[in-house]
Amino acid sequence: MQDVVNGVSRPGLFAAIDAMTKDAALAQFNFRIENEWLNGGLNRSTVRDFSGVGQLIAHRAPFELYNDEPPVLLSDDKGPNPVENLLHALAGCLVTTMVYHAAARGMKIDAVRTRFDGDLDLRGLLGITKSCRNGYRDIRVVFDIEGDLSLEQKRELMAMGPEFSPVYDVVSNGTRVHCSLREDAAARAA
Repeated sequence: MQDVVNGVSRPGLFAAIDAMTKDAALAQFNFRIENEWLNGGLNRSTVRDFSGVGQLIAHRAPFELYNDEPPVLLSDDKGPNPVENLLHALAGCLVTTMVYHAAARGMKIDAVRTRFDGDLDLRGLLGITKSCRNGYRDIRVVFDIEGDLSLEQKRELMAMGPEFSPVYDVVSNGTRVHCSLREDAAARAA
């Protein structure tokens, strides 16, 4: 058995799967960010830590992520907009999921490139009409997978992304989002 495939430690991956199979509590993770509005459409999110495998884990250094809007949407274009960031999150999760599952199966991938595009009607966001969604109507993804793989193996790999990706699940099945004011959340916690 090759120890590292696609940059993924197979012994480490199998050890994690084994540990989480034996103790489901180790599989429970909580990811979080803090966001601050800066100006116009510009926001900054900071990622510091997360909880998983029964402990609080700090990132090596905090990550800062920005989103803004282009001038046609009345801001200064200092970062991708939120719906572009959503495509980025979906791309990263689909590809990473596929690569990890390929590594577990010993399938070497030389390169993966994807193209994402989605259709959005701003009338929903702007409150002009309730007859259209606020978010994407459709998202299309095209995968280009390189490696010593048959067309059928490439199709099998591509299908692993949607089958197992957490972000794909959130986008395609929806997730409840609970919003509250800080003051209300503090009152409930007291």
